[in-house]
Amino acid sequence: MRHINRATTLITVCCLGLLTACTEDDDRGEPGPTPRTALRLGQNADTVGVGGKGALRITPDTVVYVHKAGADTPEHDLYAVVAFSAANRTATPVTATTGKGGFRWKAPDGHTVKAGNSRGAARIAPVGFHDGGPTVQPHTYGRNTVAFDLTDAEKGGTLVYVDGRGAAFRWKIPAASSGDTVAALKSALT
Repeated sequence: MRHINRATTLITVCCLGLLTACTEDDDRGEPGPTPRTALRLGQNADTVGVGGKGALRITPDTVVYVHKAGADTPEHDLYAVVAFSAANRTATPVTATTGKGGFRWKAPDGHTVKAGNSRGAARIAPVGFHDGGPTVQPHTYGRNTVAFDLTDAEKGGTLVYVDGRGAAFRWKIPAASSGDTVAALKSALT
């Protein structure tokens, strides 16, 4: 009987040790940012809003490269305009980090620029692709664009979105205009 009690005690201690080892890395119960592979246009990323609040699904689906947008011409060679949707999957409004520099363009040579990096790029808001500010109402989605003033060599970069917890999500962007709504977006930019 004594050996059975010792064996039971030993098994209990080992199981508790394994359980503790599996759970004590992060006492908040939340996953930390992890490296992610680059997604393609049309693929979505589940992100959080400003301050780590709420849940947004960010989906870039179209990129166009233009040498003029309305009356504005780029300071460099061209504008890269990316259309995306931000879907709020919660019961409260969620604010995306788009208004706080959440989107960046990483060129093939590693050079990174923030969205709206020139006066012209900051003013691009094509009709039909711009639902307003970064706050998305409950159980709806917003359609918006981000624009970058780039050199020809910076085409075909990586779109980076940093969410409210600091997690970075990446999309590989083709070097030619691509996506679901190329013609409509180009038309809205003229």
